[in-house]
Amino acid sequence: MEEENKKAGFPAFLLMLGLGVMSFFIWLFAELAEELLENELKSFDGAVISFFRSIENPALDKGYIVITELGSVWFLTTLSVITLSLLWLKAKDKWGILFFIIAVGGGALLSVLLKNLYERGRPSINEEIDAIGFSFPSGHSMGSLIFYGFIAYFIVRSRLKKGMKILSLIILGVLVVLIGTSRIYLGAHFPSDVVAGYSAGTIWLILCLLALEWVQWQSGSHVRPVQAIRRFLVSNFKSAKRRIRR
Repeated sequence: MEEENKKAGFPAFLLMLGLGVMSFFIWLFAELAEELLENELKSFDGAVISFFRSIENPALDKGYIVITELGSVWFLTTLSVITLSLLWLKAKDKWGILFFIIAVGGGALLSVLLKNLYERGRPSINEEIDAIGFSFPSGHSMGSLIFYGFIAYFIVRSRLKKGMKILSLIILGVLVVLIGTSRIYLGAHFPSDVVAGYSAGTIWLILCLLALEWVQWQSGSHVRPVQAIRRFLVSNFKSAKRRIRR
């Protein structure tokens, strides 16, 4: 009976929450894409770029060159191989491995498709940074959000203490933001590219995580899911049943 309640409760909350967040970012990406096609992003991009130019200094130059590499293809690919190895050797998490590959690999492919769809040129070409191809959306921003977002999911699902989980999530969140701002500071992307990258990355990440949770829920995977979410779902499902019976 408890297993039935879990399965029945899953779409009632998790799907609604995920689809709600996705809807916002779909709207945001669509707005940015529309304004890009109508050439209406100049004022927003110009204001943000002016701010970053006003704080330029040698120390930030060096720092951001290092930070931007943390979202590069070679670095995320290396970390992905390490992550997959740990998932297999430590957790035997076959579903986690499958959907991690789909999320990271599919996200990279989606980024390329979107770039070639909008064909936006870059604000500048800096030989010191990795800036190849079209600009919209930012591949670094999109890729880092998907990768580090998935790592955050694994951390939430782990047995780490609550304090360590919160600290890890804060660090990952700050890192993703720094990678995005590094692309603006170094002249590799317009600010709207970065926001679009975050938006597209969030949409794809949520799709993959919802699919992963659903498959694990239905398959009875031995890998421990997000217990807090499931307890919340079961509790609300039981409360709803009691109200209906009244």
